Amino acid sequence: MDFQRLVLHRESCRAYDSARAVEDEKLRLVLEAARLAPSACNAQPYRFTVCRGELAKEVARATSGMGMNRFALDAPILLVISEDDYNKTAALGAKLKGNDYRSIDIGIAASHLTLAASDLGLSTCILGWFDDRRIRELCALSHPVRLVVTLGYAKEDKAPREKKRKEYSALIQEKK
Repeated sequence: MDFQRLVLHRESCRAYDSARAVEDEKLRLVLEAARLAPSACNAQPYRFTVCRGELAKEVARATSGMGMNRFALDAPILLVISEDDYNKTAALGAKLKGNDYRSIDIGIAASHLTLAASDLGLSTCILGWFDDRRIRELCALSHPVRLVVTLGYAKEDKAPREKKRKEYSALIQEKK
């Protein structure tokens, strides 16, 4: 799929086919795309925890507080993206510039991951609503959880939604 078509096609899935497993090779390719994502000083200050089976259900429940993200229970895989330490160069740059590059790097990696999944016919949804403490406990993580990504096949009867975005002129400002 060409990139423009991929960008138009990719959407957040909220209806997974819970009976259809994700092939190991596709999962590996999705994770490889995230691994190859650029990061400040090539620090890659994140870790991906692949959750399947009962662990995926437990992590999904930890994203479902107050009725949120109920669809996550049907996703066969949940990918927990946790923060990790910088390398020395990125840590110095972050301190000197007063910018936490980890969150930027995690966003870039998540973008690569979700676009790669879409290219392979898989669906994703990036979740920011979750119980950090519970997921850290479930996955034995020492660093904060920053995102959880559901991964699987969308239900066949779900047609892509029309993208509702701000107009180009509301987001882009050209200066000369």
